[in-house]
Amino acid sequence: MLPESHEAPKSPRGDYIRLALGLGPIIGLFLASVFAPLPYAPTTPDTSVISVAPNGSHWFGTDANGFDVFSRTIEAARIDLPLAFGGVLLAMVIGVPIGLAVSKESWLSNIVMRGVDALQSLPLLIVTVAVVALAGDHFYDVILAMVLVIAPGFIRLVRAGAVVIRSKRYVEAATATGSSEARILRVHVLPNVLNLVLTQLTLGVGLAIVVIAGLNFLGVGVDPPTPTWGGMIFDGAGVINQGQWWVALFPSLAILVVISCVNLTARVVEDLTQAR
Repeated sequence: MLPESHEAPKSPRGDYIRLALGLGPIIGLFLASVFAPLPYAPTTPDTSVISVAPNGSHWFGTDANGFDVFSRTIEAARIDLPLAFGGVLLAMVIGVPIGLAVSKESWLSNIVMRGVDALQSLPLLIVTVAVVALAGDHFYDVILAMVLVIAPGFIRLVRAGAVVIRSKRYVEAATATGSSEARILRVHVLPNVLNLVLTQLTLGVGLAIVVIAGLNFLGVGVDPPTPTWGGMIFDGAGVINQGQWWVALFPSLAILVVISCVNLTARVVEDLTQAR
């Protein structure tokens, strides 16, 4: 008879390494945009080097206005990343309490969830463009648009998790012993849905990056010459047929790297929270 095998417990070291790989490039990119000395001023064009291909002086080349693409790609992180993280954090702060509040069946919760359904059925980019345009097309209006399209995801996810927790015996016991609704939500429900919130938080940042890039591509939200990844892609899209591939390529790669790192971070967060 073969001896019974016991699977060794999984070490969290690998998860922490993956977490560092996910967060490291994002943090490094943001710190570089804030503190690193850029080789050229990202908002000051040089008409003597218009549409220059990548070389030793201009690592990512220059665009049709004489802007250094490398400097603008790094500088854009100082705009796009805080917008994405700020919008998602505010959406979480708003969405989580609402999701908890509507987890108990009532006519008000039904109305709220029907509103969430209606909002999530609309195309995200169209909603954000309309919100930013109607609100005045200011920098902070982009965050408002992020909240409007991302908060419903938090509301739905938290409500679904809270409904499951409410059906547990210990919650029913707490209700029977006279615990208030606020205490049940705070002590029993919220701690058990935090893993869902953290995962949604990281995934929401990736969605926010895409939406912000789409807004900037359409010329909504942040005015030039302030560099944004979406705006740079728009500038580069018009000159690709002229062989100037580098103008759109490098900001596109920056978005790809950030979203890949965010998705990796989300998977690690999910693994770590499930292992607890």
